[in-house]
Amino acid sequence: MTPRAGRRHPLRELLVSGLICATGAGLLTGCGGEEEPPPDPDEGTNGLASLPAATIEERAFEAASQADSLRLSGSVIAGEAGFRLDMRLGPDGGVGEVSTQGATFELLRVEDELFIKADAAFWRYQQSEDEAERDIDPSSTLEGMYVKVPADDPSYEQLSGFTDKALMLDLLLGLEGTRETGDRGMFNNVRTISVVADEGAGGVLEVALVGDPYPLRLERGGEAGEIRMAEWNEEFPLRAPQEEQIVDYGDQILKDAG
Repeated sequence: MTPRAGRRHPLRELLVSGLICATGAGLLTGCGGEEEPPPDPDEGTNGLASLPAATIEERAFEAASQADSLRLSGSVIAGEAGFRLDMRLGPDGGVGEVSTQGATFELLRVEDELFIKADAAFWRYQQSEDEAERDIDPSSTLEGMYVKVPADDPSYEQLSGFTDKALMLDLLLGLEGTRETGDRGMFNNVRTISVVADEGAGGVLEVALVGDPYPLRLERGGEAGEIRMAEWNEEFPLRAPQEEQIVDYGDQILKDAG
């Protein structure tokens, strides 16, 4: 049966109206819905991104100083010299590896007791002239062993600094120049906001936008290396070696110390 001209057909009107909305006209007012607002970029964050750059840096350093422990790794370049490190640092000491001038050694400090462990090549380099003249190879007894560094050894302060959380953060986490807020990003699957110093020439610091505002990565100014920080407040084993693993090497560990 054909509908009469001009007669309204409610079902047909409903179908046509729904089709128009579904094909894009729903953005217009009258299709039964409002346009959704864009997502809030700060939702689920610690709110750090809305703060001035100097405040972000300050909050990051405060969080770092109050944390009990972290893993600090990366490289530091100073002219032609420099070093690489991978250290676990806590309130009672630290443990990890340091590489410099082609040599790699392990450091372990438990409170005031400091130990160094290295391969044969390292100890041969440290061999004294007297030992060389007497054809003594210290590596034969020192390789794979922990050498206890006396507190009055000239190298004690130099080596123990690598195991000192507060000192390492103070020395390495530095920006130079005018600060400004940089881009948002991701580091180790954590959302970050960056603080840029002197348009990047003075360093770039990435700070966590989720949870505590810990510093996570620092590009040091002047292309002086990169420092990564992770495992904040995570416990790690720290204990002195067994007696049979320790060797007394004498009064001076590093020949260029002092």
